[in-house]
Amino acid sequence: MITIDGSYGEGGGQILRTAVALSAITGTPVRIINIRANRLNPGLRPQHLHAILALKELSGARVKGASVGSRELEFHPGKLKGGKVRVPIKTAGSITLVLQALLPAAAFAEREVEFEITGGTDVPWSPPVDYLKNVTLFALDRMGLRAKLEIRRRGHYPKGGGLVVGQVEPWMEKKPLRVEKLGKVIGFEGISHATNLPAHVAERQARAARERLREFYDAPVEIATEVSRSLGPGSGIVVWAETDCLRLGGDALGERGKPAEKVGREAAEELLSQLEKGACVDKFLGDQLIPFLAFTGGEIEVAEVTRHLVTNVWVVEKFFGKVFEVEGEIGKPGKVKVVRRVEI
Repeated sequence: MITIDGSYGEGGGQILRTAVALSAITGTPVRIINIRANRLNPGLRPQHLHAILALKELSGARVKGASVGSRELEFHPGKLKGGKVRVPIKTAGSITLVLQALLPAAAFAEREVEFEITGGTDVPWSPPVDYLKNVTLFALDRMGLRAKLEIRRRGHYPKGGGLVVGQVEPWMEKKPLRVEKLGKVIGFEGISHATNLPAHVAERQARAARERLREFYDAPVEIATEVSRSLGPGSGIVVWAETDCLRLGGDALGERGKPAEKVGREAAEELLSQLEKGACVDKFLGDQLIPFLAFTGGEIEVAEVTRHLVTNVWVVEKFFGKVFEVEGEIGKPGKVKVVRRVEI
């Protein structure tokens, strides 16, 4: 059994998600201590618990310590068979954080995995579901991993109620990913959404983002608007750049009293700040790619080496030994190179 200290590095839920996913993939039992020790609310939160339960169902695992607030967990995996997985987060717990654990394991299942997850689609401190769908899955497709995702209903903090469904095919061909310097921005796309709010909120967010991006780039900008109903109000926008390598993204959430124009500008400015670094991988995607990159090999240049990225490297290497070389300081641009590809 591998023991992993959950207080290492950024000390958040990502250690747990990556460790349990790799446990399911390798069939190696794992014990995680000091779970989320560096957070104000230490221990398992609902979205972490449901990620564990999803992987338990997917792999037929035995689990000890799977309860909200638990600071220690043991995960003894069985076989990744595939099939249907339902994850009913009864709060606005992040659907994308659950998928960060589920996607890598599902890719190694014997047959296709179909998932249905309820919870938060657009909530603070986690990637919006549109980013995962249009930026993360785009990069994974380049690596040979086929996954689809559909947003059936939005879910905002604090009520949640979002619904996301999708499929992950068995990962048959693992293609190395080699993307370094960003060459050309081809255009911009995005989705601006408003739930239980007037349509003009989504339209104003989109217009502000479009105008900001056009100040810096002479390229097409296509931002769709979406107006919907769900359990509670909320709004947000995700924009991404189509480039000659991968997609880079930026996002922002609406808040009570925050003008829609400010939300749109924030998303555009976040994306612009990533593009100016000249790397093919934005700071949000970098750490998400680490568990997959271990199995494909390759080299990526990131707009920023984050604590999340360094922590994910550490977790992967607890299972497999030396896999990566990371160049660059935390908070600055850098490179990640696979020096030894993992075979399963």
